[in-house]
Amino acid sequence: MVFDYLDGGAESERGLHRNLKAFAAINFAPRRLVDVSQRSSSVSLFGRTLPTPFVVAPTGLNGALWPDGDVALARAARSAGIPFVLSTASNATIEDVAERAGGDLWFQLYVVQRDLAQQLVRRAKDAGYRVLVLTVDVAVNGRRERDLRNGFAIPFRQTRRSVLDAVTHPRWALNQIRHGLPQLANFARPDATDVNAQAALMRRQMDASFCWEDLQALRDAWPGILIVKGIMTSTDARRCRELGVDAVVLSNHGGRQIEDVPAPIDLLAEISNQNAMPPLLVDGGIRRGADAVKALALGAKAVLLGRAILYGLAAAGEQGASHVLEILTAEVDTTLALVGCPEAERLDRQFIQL
Repeated sequence: MVFDYLDGGAESERGLHRNLKAFAAINFAPRRLVDVSQRSSSVSLFGRTLPTPFVVAPTGLNGALWPDGDVALARAARSAGIPFVLSTASNATIEDVAERAGGDLWFQLYVVQRDLAQQLVRRAKDAGYRVLVLTVDVAVNGRRERDLRNGFAIPFRQTRRSVLDAVTHPRWALNQIRHGLPQLANFARPDATDVNAQAALMRRQMDASFCWEDLQALRDAWPGILIVKGIMTSTDARRCRELGVDAVVLSNHGGRQIEDVPAPIDLLAEISNQNAMPPLLVDGGIRRGADAVKALALGAKAVLLGRAILYGLAAAGEQGASHVLEILTAEVDTTLALVGCPEAERLDRQFIQL
């Protein structure tokens, strides 16, 4: 059931597969007789230079994949010199990740309850998180049929099916028992409000009334860099810029919310070519370093890694996550050489076959 939670998507999973197919449909237009003996995969993002064009995306319930999964991911990101985005639905607290992992920390906000959201934002600011990422594509929970079939929930429900599942995966089960079953750490207080918030977050029952005026209020309240994640149209991207948002993430939530929408990489090609757009990041379907190179060539400033790095985390914890980043980084370097572009920041549409 844990693998299905990681691997699955909404409904028939057409959106999940569309994300992958969209990258496969993009071909390079390599440039030849270019000196690529010296290469750089670094990109500039919000005044800092990242050695590779990756950001570890916000993903919830990482403790179900590996004990202390959020801290392990944050440490892998710190070792790679890239940002880590902690989810509201994390199994480690905002403060715990800051203290035990450090690095370039961003915080992703789900607005479940207004007062609670304000508390989380204050905690992130006090703990030194540099960037706030507001996710706006979860007004209600998408229908993830694998999770519904398995009865996946935090805390884990003890049913005949789930017990049999755990027994047949003894290493995972023993690790969970040894380290303690995961909980929604940022809500793990005994008062009723937090209990209700945990239940709402697991069901993705967000504050569906949150609108543009509320985004403006959040922009006014947050002094640092603000990103809006889940944008799917140029109209919304442009309005974010008008409200002072620093960047947007083109995202369909990895195909986990609504399945019949375009792949973000296809939107990137369209939106990045328009005027008055904020800086664009993209996620969804990135499995190879070549995918990141395609995104940069089509106008992205960086890409967010979700499932790709989570497979590594689930296999071998921090070491597995770091290994995934090493593989993807090497692939970016190889791709730059083979398309004839010595620097990632020099990528543009001339390297894509249009």
